[in-house]
Amino acid sequence: MTLPPADSAFDSSPHEDLSDDLALALRLADVADAVSMSRFDAADLDVRTKPDASHVTEADLATERAIREVLAAQRPEDDVFGEEFGSSGVGSRRWVIDPIDGTANYLRGIPMWATLIALTIDGVPRVGVVSQPAITRRWWAASGLGAWTNSPGGDVRRLAVSSVDTLAEASVSFQSIGQWRDAGESAALERLTASVWRDRGYGDAWPYMLLAEGRLELVAEFGVKEYDVAALVPIIHEAGGRFSDFSGADALTTGSSLATNGLLHRTFLDLLHSPASEIDR
Repeated sequence: MTLPPADSAFDSSPHEDLSDDLALALRLADVADAVSMSRFDAADLDVRTKPDASHVTEADLATERAIREVLAAQRPEDDVFGEEFGSSGVGSRRWVIDPIDGTANYLRGIPMWATLIALTIDGVPRVGVVSQPAITRRWWAASGLGAWTNSPGGDVRRLAVSSVDTLAEASVSFQSIGQWRDAGESAALERLTASVWRDRGYGDAWPYMLLAEGRLELVAEFGVKEYDVAALVPIIHEAGGRFSDFSGADALTTGSSLATNGLLHRTFLDLLHSPASEIDR
């Protein structure tokens, strides 16, 4: 298999100041947090099954509606694409929303879920916010403005990926064994877990944020949609990492993701795509 070059279009410089867009995205997260937390762990939460057999709750719907209402007032010319209500138009500026990433956790009262808010410009994710209100954490970034997070106490600090540069020292999150098996990549997962220091299946958006914080070196999964990953890209790249699909391409819509600390991106790709890899550990 021929892998793409190491350079990433997701690292290209923006042609405009994104400060106002980032401020709006953070305001959208505030609105979303208020709606989602008002129904979190509610005994009478309304839960339904969608045609694809995934779950949707009243909170998913209400949270996306609340975000869309603000965008309709503040950015009426921008397109909005959300998990629950689809796309509202076509344009170069597109807000990509997952109102509750981790609905299965949300409906069971497990606090590891997040609202994902992204702005893509000409297909490139430029602004990203990941908000996990149940654990009072948030991560955010915009191209050229750095990546940031808050502590539970409210202190803000800049994010940076780890400097780990060998597989033997790497800690990875593979999301779930079932995902890799269903994608026909069980052998690749076995090679990966046999080559690294530590492997865990943390799940959903959180491990990507752990990577941006320098606590993991790889997160990879299958079965993802654009709204699952768009908000993650600016945060990971502004923290110094790299995001691609499983083939190494800069893509949001191919159904897979592979995020790394950047230093090990090519090494991980070579390992995952070369059964007879002789990469030093």
